[in-house]
Amino acid sequence: MKSIKIIVHGRVQGVGFRYCTKMIADQLNIAGIVKNQNDGSVYIEAQGESHAIDNFVKSVISSPSPSGHVSNYIININEVKDYTSFEVVY
Repeated sequence: MKSIKIIVHGRVQGVGFRYCTKMIADQLNIAGIVKNQNDGSVYIEAQGESHAIDNFVKSVISSPSPSGHVSNYIININEVKDYTSFEVVY
């Protein structure tokens, strides 16, 4: 099990980025959260099998939303939490 935190900057709010991120997470059996930040970035916590997390990260940094664009991102290893699904947080 691998767990990460990602902060994504760019055109990531108002373009369906969170919902597309959730769709990818659901396809890869990733649990966690995604939410907009006040500074215009998107915050993600994700956990799952190592190969699934690697594929998830690739999808996120290339923008899962066709209208989105990731200009910068920060990834940190995170302690595993007890997520059972992937949720959009408001």
